[in-house]
Amino acid sequence: MPSGDVYVFSAGSLDTLMTKTVGPAFHAATGYTLVDTSHGSGTLEADIKDKVAVADVFVSASPADVAGLMGASNGDWVSWYADFAASPEVLGYYPKSKFAKDLQTMPWYKVITLPGFRLGRTDPSQDPGGVLAVEALDETAAAQNLPALKTLATEQSDVYSEDPEEADIQTGQLDAAFMYEADANSQGSPYVKLTGTNLAGEYTIALIKNAPHLAAAEAFIKFLLGPTGQAEMKADNFEIISPAKLTGSGVPSALASLFQS
Repeated sequence: MPSGDVYVFSAGSLDTLMTKTVGPAFHAATGYTLVDTSHGSGTLEADIKDKVAVADVFVSASPADVAGLMGASNGDWVSWYADFAASPEVLGYYPKSKFAKDLQTMPWYKVITLPGFRLGRTDPSQDPGGVLAVEALDETAAAQNLPALKTLATEQSDVYSEDPEEADIQTGQLDAAFMYEADANSQGSPYVKLTGTNLAGEYTIALIKNAPHLAAAEAFIKFLLGPTGQAEMKADNFEIISPAKLTGSGVPSALASLFQS
């Protein structure tokens, strides 16, 4: 059985999935070791472009972030990517919050404007989930004629980076935060659906140019898009796109059978 590392940059919402389930299962199946770096997809895109760190594979929560690595003007870091999963944007909440019962019984968009409610969202310049949070607030502000939501979409005090936001929901520093349903499931947070919107993170996977661990990278992509990887994602309620939908060209022959174009 082969051995060695594969360096994967993955969306922050995949951190628990990658480290707790996919990584160990991938190692057991292939002998390779997953070295996962999880942050907001926009941050990881910038790190690849700026050569801050080396990656073999990029798993993004938005096609826009991986598309930003395509083409000569973007360094040709990626020649193709594939959409392989999705997860709706929801409002995860602290189960012991004094607003928990309100969230279970009232429209989410009314509860988050109540006095004293502590709301969190990620930075839209760094994380696709933060973009969706602003969209949810703006769309609902217009649909429900609630200007207060429009104000919340611009409040910088609500902006957290992904890891502290998750920790603050676990400990009750926040009453609720925007996140993906899969993220809420993996960290055991109760959540309410964002009624009136239809927003979701779209997960893509791509091989990075000059990946230093090419064989391990190909093995990882095969594993994540194969039966075991997909079963792990289904367990967290990801919506699976199978076969994965390909954009671009230049897929290695070893991976070609995985995709629809």
